[in-house]
Amino acid sequence: MSNHKFNSEEIKFLAGPQSRLKDFLFTIKVVWEFVKGFRVLHFVGPCITIFGSARFKEDHPYYVQTRELAGKIARTGFTIMTGGGPGAMEAANRGAKDVGGRSVGCNIVLPFEQSPNPYLDRFTNIKYFFVRKVLLLKYSYGLVAVPGGFGTLDELFEVLTLIQTTMIKKYPVVIFGKEYHKNLIAYMDTMIEEGTISKEDKHLFLLTDDVDEAVEFIVTNTIEPFGLKPITKEKWLWE
Repeated sequence: MSNHKFNSEEIKFLAGPQSRLKDFLFTIKVVWEFVKGFRVLHFVGPCITIFGSARFKEDHPYYVQTRELAGKIARTGFTIMTGGGPGAMEAANRGAKDVGGRSVGCNIVLPFEQSPNPYLDRFTNIKYFFVRKVLLLKYSYGLVAVPGGFGTLDELFEVLTLIQTTMIKKYPVVIFGKEYHKNLIAYMDTMIEEGTISKEDKHLFLLTDDVDEAVEFIVTNTIEPFGLKPITKEKWLWE
């Protein structure tokens, strides 16, 4: 079955009611996608998920910064999780591998065939974006959004919404790159002025350009509050 077929199935499902049988069969496929993800990711340990653009090359400053940031997070004992693709995702997984840390990915299957990057210890290929987002969230104790596009903002604001509405426990969210995100923060200020979010909502994340500040923020707001214990890579690979 081609990747285009996967994409067409989701489009048809979202186009409105189909027969009850077709909707039921699609639901079974979604359940199987979750089961695949659970099997691969169950023993990966506490993760920090890093989102960002797939379009950065390895000489881009954002790629370099993301690689450094991921390496320093991995040194604290967290598994680095990404969407598994190129660009900033590759940089994050590569940063974890640089320091001997754990590196996993939840890769999306696209019609133009996004391939898993070569710096993953484990990965799973997922057909549906909404399943992928749940898996990235399920195994994470923190989120870092480095510069990215629509997908990065979608994932960032979904997590902020879930924390804001107390659907999940508050965990550290880092927005990395002050200059890149300045207009986004200005838009949030407009939301506050208009009363669509509260002033307190700007405390749901840390905006920074400082790698060490980001790492300290993550460690301070995860390890002790969540009672986390480091997992050795040897134990993780054996399980």
